[in-house]
Amino acid sequence: MSIRSISINDCVMAVLPILPAQHPMLGRVAARVPKVDDSVRRLANDMQETMRSASGVGLAAPQVGRPLRLIVCQESEDAETLTLFNPRITRASGSEVADEACLSLPGWSGPVERYTKIRVKALDERGRALSLAAEGFLARIIQHEIDHLDGVMFTERIVEGGELQFAEAAPAEEAAATA
Repeated sequence: MSIRSISINDCVMAVLPILPAQHPMLGRVAARVPKVDDSVRRLANDMQETMRSASGVGLAAPQVGRPLRLIVCQESEDAETLTLFNPRITRASGSEVADEACLSLPGWSGPVERYTKIRVKALDERGRALSLAAEGFLARIIQHEIDHLDGVMFTERIVEGGELQFAEAAPAEEAAATA
């Protein structure tokens, strides 16, 4: 695996290799980010570029080989990209089963039950505390990515009676493009 660099507005960002589902790091709990500084902001920027390059809507630092509690999410091309350091869900309600997929397990998807509304506390890119309400698809993406921080793959959350399915070219929405 190699790292590819691109330059946007004189800011060099790297497209990082995404670890496969069977990699041991994806089964471990990630460490808190002790301080939001230039090095983790650079990692977050690289993760955003990696996520976009892979046509995903979310990515967690462990997926790119960094055992840190950091996620990036973008529920659609015209949506704001969220960067959350040390995210944790403080409230949740409702539930819905929908197919999810993962950038660490390309081509595979399966039905997972998630909360439909959540409140998340985290640090932003400046290290300031924030509280964010999310619902629907964005709530699903955030929960999926936080699972990665806790060493949990979506395959461990397939609903009873559901099964993992392979589709060579799944539609973008169906693939839930979650990382």
